[in-house]
Amino acid sequence: MSSWLDYTINGLIVGNVYALVAVGLALIFGVSRLINFAQGSIYLVGAYIGWVAVVQLHTPLPLTIIVVAAAAAVVGLIIERFGLRPLQNSVRIAPLLATIGISFVLDQLVMLTFSPNPRALPSQLPDVRFQVGGGTIGPLDLLIAGVGLTSALLLFVFLRYSKLGWAVRAASQDRDAAMQMGVDVNRVNQAVFGIAAALGGVSGMLVGMYYNQIDTAMSLQATLKGVVAEVVGGAGNVPGAVIGSLLLGLVESYGVAVFGTSYRNLFAFLLLVVVLVLRPNGLFASARQAPPEPLTGTFIAPSRPVRIPRWALAVAAAIFAVLPFFPVSFYVLQTLINAWLLGMLALSLTLVAGTMGQVSLGHAALLAIGAYTSALLSLTLGVPVGLAIIAGGLMSAALGTLLISPSFRLRGHYVSIATLAIGEIVSLVILNWESVTRGPIGISGIPPLSLFGYDLISPTSIYWFSFIVMVVLALLQGRLLGSHLGRSFRAIRDDDIAARAYGLSLNRYKSLAFIFGGFAAGVSGGIAAHLYSYINHETFNTQQSILALTVVILGGLGNVVGAIVGSVALVGLPEVFRIAAEYRILIYGIVLLLLVRFRPQGLLGTI
Repeated sequence: MSSWLDYTINGLIVGNVYALVAVGLALIFGVSRLINFAQGSIYLVGAYIGWVAVVQLHTPLPLTIIVVAAAAAVVGLIIERFGLRPLQNSVRIAPLLATIGISFVLDQLVMLTFSPNPRALPSQLPDVRFQVGGGTIGPLDLLIAGVGLTSALLLFVFLRYSKLGWAVRAASQDRDAAMQMGVDVNRVNQAVFGIAAALGGVSGMLVGMYYNQIDTAMSLQATLKGVVAEVVGGAGNVPGAVIGSLLLGLVESYGVAVFGTSYRNLFAFLLLVVVLVLRPNGLFASARQAPPEPLTGTFIAPSRPVRIPRWALAVAAAIFAVLPFFPVSFYVLQTLINAWLLGMLALSLTLVAGTMGQVSLGHAALLAIGAYTSALLSLTLGVPVGLAIIAGGLMSAALGTLLISPSFRLRGHYVSIATLAIGEIVSLVILNWESVTRGPIGISGIPPLSLFGYDLISPTSIYWFSFIVMVVLALLQGRLLGSHLGRSFRAIRDDDIAARAYGLSLNRYKSLAFIFGGFAAGVSGGIAAHLYSYINHETFNTQQSILALTVVILGGLGNVVGAIVGSVALVGLPEVFRIAAEYRILIYGIVLLLLVRFRPQGLLGTI
């Protein structure tokens, strides 16, 4: 009984920390209708500022909290002023993508400044435990609870009794009406981002003290947990975000008690998917809340796509096909092999996100399904590698569509959130299903690529194989987009209500898009598995999903040739300039920000 009380106390304490992140997200969503994916990066910045204050400057704890909150608030103000305000008249997907790019940039700047090695963050409080009933509680637990309650009280007073708080509430209820009544919406946005960033920074410091460790990889999980708590409580609903955070903390804590630590995140994302399916607006949203508007259909820049003559495409394909006959290094061939694999994933995503209008942030899960299917079939059942790769594509198409189907009824930001959650669930299932996937150990000794009994070991043969597969997939997708199916996909993307009025079955066509896209992604994952010879649950992660989205935007949404051009550009250019790996993610983030700001239609234009 005492252990369950301990788990309850732990769940409530962790829930308090989640609440600091989720409340900030709820404030921003309420005013800007934006899911701020950079909130976790501010959480990371706060953790490292706290480390500098405690370890390097030896500041007392009250001063440390003030310094972290102030510094994080400044970061939030900079993000709002220079990263998001220029996009306030853009389509709604632009700020969402911008926050993803900002998170890449902040994470990498922190890593380059402090190195990726974990660091200890002492709490500066006595290491004692007090007996409470059958459980125990420590000074740090009380501090976290006190900070959470104090923040909630101050926020309540601010929103209820201050003029700026009234302006925030007015803007969250009806932004246009608030502007007509003379509310300075820019000032409101500044205040909200500053408050949200301060809360996020303090929560990062407190988590670092709670676990006595910080590292540069902690931002993504913070963002995900904050989004889960906010959506569970109701997007834009501050009290709902607090209750959703406490509920999430308890669910995780009890899940750990029953199943073990490795299941902690799995329960969080399962809770998110269940809420999205059964009550998309959250458990505590108003019954009269309007459904979200489409997020992607309007992200088609008013420009004509670049039309490349077929003969030019044929010449380019011929040049790349004969490239191995010229004196090029194996390094160049390997770089292009990586570009072709990324190109297959980009073809999949440009169909789903660009042509169909379903922005997927969990597309790497399709890679993982294809990779594990192909690896297990060839390794354990002796299936020929070529057939195993095709089977991986088919499994990715079928299972991926089945998993994503609950999100077909969602709109707006919720589609991206659902796909992100499902991607994380796939990774966590791979981690915990040890009898099939071998769990954290992963699968090693995967047979090399082979075709008709001949092993493809040399870089030249692997290059040709991956290039031909990508070209075949591109030709098939181009044929698809020119058919009535492609026209139906674009009609649903541009206006799903009008498409439904004309008799198009939205779920049916969304399923078809994910089936075609899932097959291409699964084939890419299968080839990668046999190329790497070892995979585990971290091989195909969220970062790859964001990278694929950057490629798709770089080339042009819905543009088949653009997906390939974007892959070569984003993989090849850092290699040409021999840029170190830690700088590449920084470059990807900057590229995404510049594209969203100055060239939203991509290099070759949207189709």
